Amino acid sequence: MVFTVLLAACSSTKYVPDNDHLYLGAKVKIDDKDMKRNERKDLEEDLGSLTRPKPNTRILGIPIKLLFYNMKSKSGKGIGSYFSRKFGEPPVLYSTVKVDFNLKLLANRMENKGYFRATDTVDSNIRNKKASLTYHIQAGPQYMISSVGFTTDSSDLGRAISATAPQSLLKVGNPYDLDVIKLERERIDAKLKEQGFYYFGSDYLIVQVDSTNNKQRVDLLVTVKNTTPAKAMDIYTIRNIYIYPNYKLRDTSQSRLQYAKYYDDFYVIDSANLFKPSVFSSTMFFDKGDVYNRTDHNLSLNRLMSLGTFRFVKNRFEEADSAGRPMLDAFYQLTPYPKKSIKAEVGGHTNSANFTGSEFSLSWRNRNAFRGAELLTFSAYIGTDVQVSAASKGNDNLFRFGAETSLNIPRFITPFKVKNNSAYIPRTKMVLGFDDLTRQNSYILNSFRTSLGYVWRQDAKREHQLNVVNINYVQPFKVSYEYDSAAATNLSLRKAIEKQFIFGPDYNFNFTNTAETFKKNTFYFNFNAATSGNILGLAMGANKKAGDPKTLFGAEFSQYVRFDNDFRHYMKVGRKATLASRIVAGIGLPYGNSLNLPYIKQFFIGGSNSIRAFRARSLGPGTYHDPNIGTTRLTTDQAGDIKLELNTEYRPTITGIVKGALFIDAGNIWLMNNDPKYPKAGGVFSKNFMKELAVGTGAGLRFDLSFLVLRTDLAFPLRKPWLPEGERWVLDEVNFGSKSWRKENLIFNLAIGYPF
Repeated sequence: MVFTVLLAACSSTKYVPDNDHLYLGAKVKIDDKDMKRNERKDLEEDLGSLTRPKPNTRILGIPIKLLFYNMKSKSGKGIGSYFSRKFGEPPVLYSTVKVDFNLKLLANRMENKGYFRATDTVDSNIRNKKASLTYHIQAGPQYMISSVGFTTDSSDLGRAISATAPQSLLKVGNPYDLDVIKLERERIDAKLKEQGFYYFGSDYLIVQVDSTNNKQRVDLLVTVKNTTPAKAMDIYTIRNIYIYPNYKLRDTSQSRLQYAKYYDDFYVIDSANLFKPSVFSSTMFFDKGDVYNRTDHNLSLNRLMSLGTFRFVKNRFEEADSAGRPMLDAFYQLTPYPKKSIKAEVGGHTNSANFTGSEFSLSWRNRNAFRGAELLTFSAYIGTDVQVSAASKGNDNLFRFGAETSLNIPRFITPFKVKNNSAYIPRTKMVLGFDDLTRQNSYILNSFRTSLGYVWRQDAKREHQLNVVNINYVQPFKVSYEYDSAAATNLSLRKAIEKQFIFGPDYNFNFTNTAETFKKNTFYFNFNAATSGNILGLAMGANKKAGDPKTLFGAEFSQYVRFDNDFRHYMKVGRKATLASRIVAGIGLPYGNSLNLPYIKQFFIGGSNSIRAFRARSLGPGTYHDPNIGTTRLTTDQAGDIKLELNTEYRPTITGIVKGALFIDAGNIWLMNNDPKYPKAGGVFSKNFMKELAVGTGAGLRFDLSFLVLRTDLAFPLRKPWLPEGERWVLDEVNFGSKSWRKENLIFNLAIGYPF
């Protein structure tokens, strides 16, 4: 398409009038030797963003939209004119630039940054019907803050403002900055809102600036405007709280007050009796007689929204008729979702085993099953997966279907009372499900699972999940003769079809601040702890190593403890690139009734979301290498009890939706105990584990469409841990011109979403 545009457009100035020029944009140059280089560059970028108009959009330096525009024909018909109308952008002309206006904008921004004596000039560069501008700024001295004072009158408002002084953003010795002054006004207003000053606003504050000392210093005084209304100076308390859980736009507060039910310090107006009043006890942070504060205001709204039952949550406060006392009535108007709904979804996905597939799911929801905002869900799914860059040859596709029912209750259900003051509703969750997995030409696995647990958010960044009961039973079915024969001599294949009976509690903690895109450094941390059969195994004296395994309901149960964590760090590099890093570590300790972790709880490594230079689940354990990889149709996933993985990826933005990637991955898995499968190779974890790490590198492209990220990666190994010590680094063997090297070492990964 770009090639066609270039042929059709010929010249970017095709439709520029003879007496005008194509405007290429402006840049700003600051002349100040005393200013630090990074500060100067940031200020130049900030000032450059103010200039208007903006030049034509460019992709990889090409004004692609302008070239589309130039494809139009004189008649306005044809495919060229269609592309021109659909994708084109007319030329930005030099004659539309208002230089004086831009000079005033730049001078004003410099004053806002404390450069009160800055001057600016402009140079033009006109050549071949194209023009650009350069604004030169002589910054002059930057004024610094000499002193900061706060209003000190004896009123409630004056004392409250003075009390905020120790946390002021205005610091003696810092540069004068109007943006910081605005933030200071908002900070003080937020503090006052916590103390009942409901009608106060940041606009009622003024910061007076005195720069008459003629020493590039300013004195600041934070005070209240004389025009501030009286009610903005009053402290308000809560009188009555009214909740409308079935609110419609035609309703008014007065028209339905006769249906109000008083419960736990608030009134519920629900003529249809849709909700139990007790539902709102855990959402209301205000009590009658409380001093208004914004924190309780926001916590109440957040909790009402997090119930998941209401489409809209509106809130307003009205002055109450209270004999001259400053009081407020609170009104919460809640518009519920339809109680019952059916949802169908079609999606695509990839996983760490390089399976790429699609899934269709159908779910039925009841958002208020027992009048307590409980979410009852019945769902079913069917899907299929195809393996890309698999370790095996031939068809090894998956076919899946299953069903699940879950009940999500918006409160803790426990034998004792648990207090939670978070902005988010804690939940008790019950799940019962069944899954059927058919691996083509190999086997069928039936899985039954159930759990009972709690989910609660500590705040916007931290979430906890505790399952006090978690049971999983896996049973093989219809194992093919070919697979069964191969499994007789291959432990990995045999483990995949073993019966598995897992029961016990597990815990998950998740922290992330990656939504705070304004920060240079953001983090993600996920920690899991799980156990199975510990108390029962100890009580029954299970000892499989000694030949004395125990059973429950006729099946051997697993006994282990398992921990794993996933830590990620994201650092902005400039304005258009990110450096992403990840450390994954896990360990499982089987004992008593188990010699190994159950297959579905073991660790695997390699693949599109792991070490991308090695095929999915083909690495390890330790220095072991399966000689049959790539030669047999049946998949031989390598599993371990310990995992260590390290990843670093540089992600520059190439153009709007296209991002690049340069990455390096390292890691391996190991066993806790010796295994007869690995008689000579070092599969057991030891002090030499660092010498057994696999290392790979590569590059890729990401097509980020916001709702979908399509990822392609091409990787190759740098270190192969199964080679003799001293020969494991294979960088000197890299030969992109060799067909045999490419076939053995180049791994292409196609995936959806970022790897981490």
